[in-house]
Amino acid sequence: MVISVAPIPIDSSRIRTEIQALQAQLSDWRRQLHQRPELGFQEHLTAEFIQQQLQNWGIEHQTGIAKTGIVAILSGHAPGRVLAIRADIDALPIQEQNSVPYRSQHPGRMHACGHDGHTAIALGTAYYLSRHPEQFTGQVKIIFQPAEEGPGGAEPMIAAGVLHQPDVEAIIGLHLWNNLPLGTVGLREGALMAAVEVFELTVQGKGGHGAMPHQTVDSILVGSQIVTALQAIVARQLDPLQAGVVTVGKFQAGHTHNVIADSASLSGTVRYFDPALAGFFQRQIEQMVSGICQSHGATYSLNYQALYPPVINDREMVGLVRSVAETVIETAAGIVPNCQTMGGEDMSFFLQAVPGCYFFLGSANLNKGLTYPHHHPRFDFDETALGIGVELFLRCVEQFCAERPR
Repeated sequence: MVISVAPIPIDSSRIRTEIQALQAQLSDWRRQLHQRPELGFQEHLTAEFIQQQLQNWGIEHQTGIAKTGIVAILSGHAPGRVLAIRADIDALPIQEQNSVPYRSQHPGRMHACGHDGHTAIALGTAYYLSRHPEQFTGQVKIIFQPAEEGPGGAEPMIAAGVLHQPDVEAIIGLHLWNNLPLGTVGLREGALMAAVEVFELTVQGKGGHGAMPHQTVDSILVGSQIVTALQAIVARQLDPLQAGVVTVGKFQAGHTHNVIADSASLSGTVRYFDPALAGFFQRQIEQMVSGICQSHGATYSLNYQALYPPVINDREMVGLVRSVAETVIETAAGIVPNCQTMGGEDMSFFLQAVPGCYFFLGSANLNKGLTYPHHHPRFDFDETALGIGVELFLRCVEQFCAERPR
């Protein structure tokens, strides 16, 4: 999706002076991280950078959680509630095509989804809170999570106890979002992002001469029928009032023009919002693949994995974030309700454990040509969003800690 809407102006008076003054530093942190992208559970330089900043500011923190994860703990001026803020720190296996001075220095690695910005926003939030404990009560845990892009760092961090000692009451997080222009916030009660499931399928037929198909079991023919039939799951077996996607993203078979391939390899992904659909697509895919292969005399091997559940936001926490966003975003048009995407996120595991809200922060700027989508080799975003993100987090902390526990 390419944004065709100009950014919505932000009233600078709604961003506290100290955060405005921090804007250049936020951009610098983000650019340093952008130049040294690392894949999931390999974020050693990134973790070292985060740790160094926290040490410089005298912030209590723990390192080496789920290999490269870090948790910072900030205490207010009096006992109170405990809120967590989550930021992901990993990059993608993409060769950057931008010509900016801060382009990736790691070949084949790129921050193409904004995680460098998420980390910078979390660092800015930690810095400000460490300097102003008088502005909040209770404690804030800032979770720097590895491996969101895969294989998933949220579950092992939760298993390591990051939501305890002290016990976290609620959690928030944001995603810089080039599907929305700068100056907007997108949020939604309930399902914000989809479950992520993947499958790998091998169809085993019987190879032979292209001129003598009757002597073979054509794995390409079988695989093609499977690709077509899988679309009937959403079209004819899923309630039309529900949403779902089945995508075959890879189909490999054969070596030359006159040989019928003895095997074909397919892989794809499944997405849906309703947690009640867990297991539904796996059963339907297995049934279809089995029936089609049997009808052609082929065999198959299917590996199906449920990676991330849907991102389900808590109603009260969405209300908190919305009320905060309304004090920062200048116009009503800047609050985008019922924002939703079939993209997935392992923030979902945190939201299963405690109530929370994950939301989108608009970061595209048509006027600057910053409209490339996420995971594109020319992805980049308007760094003005960094200061907005810090202000949103700070106001969420202050409002959450001022409220009574549920």
